[in-house]
Amino acid sequence: MSSRKARNYGHKGGSGDGDWTIVRRAGLRPVRLAVGANENGPEDLDDDEYGEDMSRWDEDEREERGWARIEPTFSNGKGRKPAAKKPAAKKAAPGKSSKKSSAKLRAPSADERVGSARRPSRKSAPRGGARSRRKQARTLLGSIAYGGAVLGLWGLIAFGGLLFWYGLNLPDTSGLYNVKHTPSVSIVATNGEVLSHRGDLMGGYASIADLPPHVVQAVLATEDQRFYWHFGVDPIGLARAMVVNYKAGAYVQGGSTITQQLAKNVFLKPDRTISRKIEEMILAVWLELRFTKEEILTLYLNRVYFGGGAYGLEAASERYFRKPARALTLPEAAMLAGLLKAPSRYSPTNDIDLARQRAAIVLQNMVNAGYISQDEAHVANVAPAALEGYAARGSINYFVDWVAEALPDYAGKPDTDVNVMTTIDPALQREAEAIVAAVLAGDGAALNAGQAALVAMTPDGAVRAMVGGRSYAQSQFNRAVQAKRQPGSAFKPIVYLTAMERGLTPDSIRVDRPVSYGGWSPSNYSGRFEGEMTLRTALAKSVNSVAVQVANEVGIRNVVSTARRLGFQEDLPSNLSLALGSGSVSLLELTAAYATFANGGYGVIPHGIDEVRAETGDELYRRQGSGIGRVADPYAIAEMNNMLKAVMIYGTGRSAALDDRPTGGKTGTSQDFRDAWFVGYSADLVVGVWVGNDNGAPMEKVTGGSLPARIWHDFMERTQAGVPIAQLPDAAPVETASAADPATPAAHESAPYEYEWEQPGFFERLFGLGGGNDRPGLRPGGR
Repeated sequence: MSSRKARNYGHKGGSGDGDWTIVRRAGLRPVRLAVGANENGPEDLDDDEYGEDMSRWDEDEREERGWARIEPTFSNGKGRKPAAKKPAAKKAAPGKSSKKSSAKLRAPSADERVGSARRPSRKSAPRGGARSRRKQARTLLGSIAYGGAVLGLWGLIAFGGLLFWYGLNLPDTSGLYNVKHTPSVSIVATNGEVLSHRGDLMGGYASIADLPPHVVQAVLATEDQRFYWHFGVDPIGLARAMVVNYKAGAYVQGGSTITQQLAKNVFLKPDRTISRKIEEMILAVWLELRFTKEEILTLYLNRVYFGGGAYGLEAASERYFRKPARALTLPEAAMLAGLLKAPSRYSPTNDIDLARQRAAIVLQNMVNAGYISQDEAHVANVAPAALEGYAARGSINYFVDWVAEALPDYAGKPDTDVNVMTTIDPALQREAEAIVAAVLAGDGAALNAGQAALVAMTPDGAVRAMVGGRSYAQSQFNRAVQAKRQPGSAFKPIVYLTAMERGLTPDSIRVDRPVSYGGWSPSNYSGRFEGEMTLRTALAKSVNSVAVQVANEVGIRNVVSTARRLGFQEDLPSNLSLALGSGSVSLLELTAAYATFANGGYGVIPHGIDEVRAETGDELYRRQGSGIGRVADPYAIAEMNNMLKAVMIYGTGRSAALDDRPTGGKTGTSQDFRDAWFVGYSADLVVGVWVGNDNGAPMEKVTGGSLPARIWHDFMERTQAGVPIAQLPDAAPVETASAADPATPAAHESAPYEYEWEQPGFFERLFGLGGGNDRPGLRPGGR
């Protein structure tokens, strides 16, 4: 062997195992190769040096056996280039060799050895790559499954801890089934006369076995169609509600089950919080574990609120239809089931048409659930439920409805019978009902005045009489409380009170003339302008142009602020048309605002409940305190009393004036004679009257000074005849249109205190707390 050959390939030696050779390469450790590992050595080596007996690569045989051949490649270290694949040569005859078919053998470089170990040959790459990808996929899926299992385990641990935490704070449920009958409510007048009963008078308890099937079916179809399939919480219902609400972009459907509603109504407060929702779900599951489905449904039907002060199915059946629950028809059952979503909104005593529309939805739900056929639903819609029972009583039920709706805010949800001591005066109530009926039946019919309402209250807001319409049997909509109408000129005293608090006086002069603001030009009812006049005369004669000028002068936002102080709750337009009564108000809140003039400037919350006592005699509520306190400058109120007296003496309210009793008041007429108002007061009583039509149809030139003023006058004459005469707060007699008020000093000379009014809190407004009478005099501020 030459020196070159020895240097490149080492030497060969022998042993008992056969000949072998050692190949050395710079940077690599020696490699021992058996002689005959390939057919031939390199082409530049002699055959004799390697021998003729070296074994050959039989590729055909290897392929038949499924073996993969890995051919080492060797280069000079400057890079590697895989050799092109050659077709398998024909099998040579034994004992012969071919140099062309023999593989060249040379020592591999370091890069080639690393590369060869790192990747397979071309022939084996597809099969090995697929196996590798499958292995990686199995590894990824296994990791995901493992991670999911870990997260699920921690989720269960967290959920269990959450349940345990809220379980520690759950309310006592031991008395859930201790109700023998639904509570009844007795409405009692100031003289002890029982005005009405609401609730289960016979003390019965509605049992599912005694009810017609359609009663329970109506409730299930509307409130919880999967009631018998869930465990207290319905995941499907929750998911469906979430999808519906998401598509609607608002909360239009709830996912609470009947069991959840029972838990909420009996044990929890009506808070809209996540914490309360979790407690509700836990209680629902607990109830499902403790009671059967029939027991839960029975508890629900006997504890849920149906509106109108009726708790439980028996109370609601008696309240609306004057019959026991076991006698309810399909239309009546549908109407009651429809109340559960929103008892006040869908109450038939508020809006019978809306209640019937809701009942039609319930009937269709029953059809969809398979409880009734489409024909049965059609018959029920053609002959819908009609109010019986209390609907046949007198107009006192307008007041009773108002009190019953407010009762939960005062006494919660009592489990026993209660007596509600109200502020109503039966004598005043009877006179109010009789006078309203007489006027509507007489001139009202001739002048197309179909409805009227009246509210009478003391100067501190205690309602003594309430008439919500001409016939409670025909319509239970309370026009004294629920109707929102434009007050017309009856709103002007709010504008002038704002002016008095800012330094003007009843004798301030303004000019009745054409004015224009932004293209709007108010006109007077008389159709003419009278030039200079005092503010007293402008209010007495209800001059529109001066009222708008004053509102612009003091700022319409300040007028809105004054209205808020006096108790107006509705949104009022912040434009000058508000000075002429373009906003919407109820008769109750307008009358309460005038009570502030009668009592010297103190805020009023109209109320009808003085005391609530349980059957056992326990006191559940008693009204106390002095109201919400002063809301207006006392000197400005005195000036307003002076001006409103002028309305009764020589203004638009002359027909309402009493002969010997100081009174103040104001008329109001909306556009096209759609609404006519008169609100007036003495030192002892404040009375508001509205006349109009439910559909807003115009009347035959009925103004506030005609039918409403006549109703007010007749009511006051009949009810105040024996009451001692008292003067209005700080008001002096008004003799002429230009008479000043000598008894009332100028506001800027005698009121050293700056007036700042603070909005009363919720409990002050609700319960009449705070607001003492010891506040100092108030001084009107500037612009």
